[in-house]
Amino acid sequence: MNRESFIDRLASERETWDVLIVGGGATGLGAAVDAASRGYRVALIEQSDFAKATSSRSTKLIHGGIRYLRQGRVGLVLDSLRERGILLRNAPHLVSPLDFIIPAYARWERPFYGLGVLLYDRLAREADGRRSRILSRDETLRRLPTVATRGLRGGVCYHDAQFDDARLAIELARTAAALGAVPVNYMRAERLLERGGRICGAVALDVETGREIEIAARAVINATGVFADVLRGIDEPGCAKLVTPSQGAHIVLPHSFLPGDAALLVPRTADGRVMFAVPWHGQVIVGTTDTPVEGTELDPRPLEEEVRFILDHAARYLSRAPGPADVLSVFAGLRPLVASSAVRATSSIGRDHAIHVSRSGLITITGGKWTTYRKMGEDVIDRAVQVAGLTPRPSGTATLRIHGHTEQPLPNARLTRYGADAAALHDLERASPELARSLDPDGQLSGAQVVWAVRHEMARTLEDVLARRTRLLIVAARASVAAAPAVARRMAQELGRDAAWERRAVEEYGSIARRYIL
Repeated sequence: MNRESFIDRLASERETWDVLIVGGGATGLGAAVDAASRGYRVALIEQSDFAKATSSRSTKLIHGGIRYLRQGRVGLVLDSLRERGILLRNAPHLVSPLDFIIPAYARWERPFYGLGVLLYDRLAREADGRRSRILSRDETLRRLPTVATRGLRGGVCYHDAQFDDARLAIELARTAAALGAVPVNYMRAERLLERGGRICGAVALDVETGREIEIAARAVINATGVFADVLRGIDEPGCAKLVTPSQGAHIVLPHSFLPGDAALLVPRTADGRVMFAVPWHGQVIVGTTDTPVEGTELDPRPLEEEVRFILDHAARYLSRAPGPADVLSVFAGLRPLVASSAVRATSSIGRDHAIHVSRSGLITITGGKWTTYRKMGEDVIDRAVQVAGLTPRPSGTATLRIHGHTEQPLPNARLTRYGADAAALHDLERASPELARSLDPDGQLSGAQVVWAVRHEMARTLEDVLARRTRLLIVAARASVAAAPAVARRMAQELGRDAAWERRAVEEYGSIARRYIL
């Protein structure tokens, strides 16, 4: 992908685009892949970086949502389990099976949870042949060596999957581009174009240069997540809100707090949710919370009470209680829940998605979750075809391999998340030994990864590289700050920037990274 060439296409092509998508998170990118897979002409613009907000701040799970069984939302669970199976097939380099263990302390818990996961298995039968089972106390301790032992009677093991959210977003952008779509980051929708009372495109601002570009389109899709009501307000000032934002916070702990390859599920927190401790990229992610918030921002910060809530619950289920000094990183994301006047607690609002079409034809999709992004993309493009009168064509994404797809084992664990591109990265490191050198103390980031991010993945800032193209900010915030000057030097060489740009980039990144450090 090349940003400059994509912008040139947006500015120079006179033919009207079939679909213009505003928003470069999971939903927007999923819609772009779906539309491009049908052969439509697709443009996508994102005000910041791909997956900058909610879509890079998840709990890193691709799952059916076992807690929704308790709420009776069987349809949502079925859809999610079906999509889980599709993702495991289409992106095995980024999505992998994961065992989850629910520890049991009361006599009734093992049979009770066992019945729940048995139903979960039945619903997943078409998508996955793995089966849950009840564990003895010894088996539970073998799988979760650091689980709290007092009163432990055993556990229940069931199966779901985990993934790298921001990396999947980047690979979706590359998949869409390979199909002919034009995805552009740092391109903000300033206003909507209207003709005869109908939305017919948008005026976009290149955030880097200040250049404005008119983009004419037959269908305009608002896939901006928690910011959906902002674009709707431009279309229909004073319109009722569709989105109820809710914040989910996470902490990252060293791997020693949960060694092994299984995740821990806390079946019921003080606010009635479930909580996870998930091994991920060599560390452990613990979360999440569900905190109603009034405003929306691109880079929300976990509240002090959210961090304390997570630490307190982790201490109840782990043999060694984590404290603030143990936390490697903290991060939070905002969920774009579908507004409901009948529900007071955001933890009770489902993760179903909704599609709304305004009188002028602006198509807004909101709600949902990463697991169902593909189905959301298919549904919203189906609606766009109707609204814009496009020639109907079937979606091909159920069997479409995501960029980087490979089922071959990769010898270099550090490059596994690049899938089929890992060989090219390895060649880059062999051809230029200086690019093989580590830029961080733990050897997670090489110069070649920085070069690759700029040349092929449209990384424009230090945060793009350290937070999303690689995940160093998420798993080790302080280490990412230490690596920032070396990353800035390498990026400056690739982007043709000067020493002043390097200094500003490092300073700006330091301000961002401080939000991830307790």
